[in-house]
Amino acid sequence: MPAYIRTIQTALPPTVLVQADAREVFSSQPGLTRLGQRLVRTSFDGSGIETRRSVIADFDAGSRTSVPVFFDSATGALLSPSTRVRNDVYIREAGPLFTAAAEAALAACPEITASDITHVVTVSCTGFYAPGPDYELVRQLGLSTTTQRYNIGFMGCYAAFPALRAAAAFCRADPDAVVLVVCCELCTIHVRSSNDPDQIVASSVFGDGAAAAIVTNRPPRTDAPSLTIDRLASDLTPVGEKDMAWTIGDTGFEMVLSAAVPKIIDVYIEGAIQPLLSEEPDLAADPAAGIRSWAIHPGGRSILDKVEAKLGLSESQLAPSRRILRDYGNMSSATVLFVLKEILEQEAVEGDDRVCAIAFGPGLTVETGLFTRVVAAP
Repeated sequence: MPAYIRTIQTALPPTVLVQADAREVFSSQPGLTRLGQRLVRTSFDGSGIETRRSVIADFDAGSRTSVPVFFDSATGALLSPSTRVRNDVYIREAGPLFTAAAEAALAACPEITASDITHVVTVSCTGFYAPGPDYELVRQLGLSTTTQRYNIGFMGCYAAFPALRAAAAFCRADPDAVVLVVCCELCTIHVRSSNDPDQIVASSVFGDGAAAAIVTNRPPRTDAPSLTIDRLASDLTPVGEKDMAWTIGDTGFEMVLSAAVPKIIDVYIEGAIQPLLSEEPDLAADPAAGIRSWAIHPGGRSILDKVEAKLGLSESQLAPSRRILRDYGNMSSATVLFVLKEILEQEAVEGDDRVCAIAFGPGLTVETGLFTRVVAAP
């Protein structure tokens, strides 16, 4: 019996970062060298992003906070709060986004109520506190106090896949399991002005957002589409350990995202998806022809370009990933669920609608998932 992703729903903070405006702010900081200024403009302009979301009210053009913490709009200066101050923002802002995404998922799946949830899996790499979001979800949603809770932390952009793998395993072990998976990342609380190319790239692509999925063995009874989890796989490229990393510094978490990452993906992506497709030789021989829909984690425009070219995908197959990148940027672990949600809600097509999802993260880790989009008879 397959496990179904019955719904995917999302939640976003209210502050909108317009990419062109953010570029001007970052490029005008007094500590930047001429090279740094050029890198800022190149990174922001070439990102494929138009808007992102942030929990930081300082970044709202219409808001003037009395005591700015991240950005002083009066002077145009980016500030440099400590890691503790940044994590305090996470503690305050993450819980409501976790809860909003989870509530939306339950509302979109009326056959399942809060009392049905048996497991909660939370995912985040942008902050810490305990009792954490998993605890808050039990309290805020009125879940049973016996709900099993798990947190997947600090795994980066691919972490939705380990969460879905855990959810599918719970469903295999218990036919009555109903698993709530919620990813929430507040990447923008770690932005800073810097001449370092990795930090500049991070500042140009990362945004905030949350996504929730409900996973269960219960087959759908409505005409709402769902995804069967056919197979999940993981692989490590032989190089790239130092090219994508995430560490904790004195003034926030520090992202390493080197220019070598798209090149590494270009070289190894074909081999990295073979563990996922090996059980279906036709798909393995020609993935682009056999799989209609692709949910590629949009870590950046150049990554999507490399995957599209290397796997021979069409513009339409990459369109959902590019739209999510354009509208929301890279929200780390939540992002691939945003893409899968868009695919899940597309108009029905004839025949099996296979879906391949891919995300990349520290290591360099490549996580993959094969799904089938199904629509039950009403």
